[in-house]
Amino acid sequence: MAQLMKQMGIQSKEINARRVVIETDDGNYVISSPQVTEINMQGQVSFQIAGAVKLENAVSKEDIEMVMKETGCSWEEADGALAQSDGDIAQAIIALKPEL
Repeated sequence: MAQLMKQMGIQSKEINARRVVIETDDGNYVISSPQVTEINMQGQVSFQIAGAVKLENAVSKEDIEMVMKETGCSWEEADGALAQSDGDIAQAIIALKPEL
């Protein structure tokens, strides 16, 4: 198969990826432990991705600012806590302020 692809001018290689994120307006598709293949066919590059897919809700700027205000944390910490809590503001605040 590889020989036939090479004769047709198709080249492929495996990419050692840890995670793939596809950002959309509705949320982020996160593919954990992906198998990623880069395919180059006559100068056109495409990717084939397989793995466990999870849809994460997009976190709004207002949600991040609210968590920052309540906990005194940085933007990155608030964004990370919201991502881990799947956008649940209360859970993110509790994670950053466990004494609550």
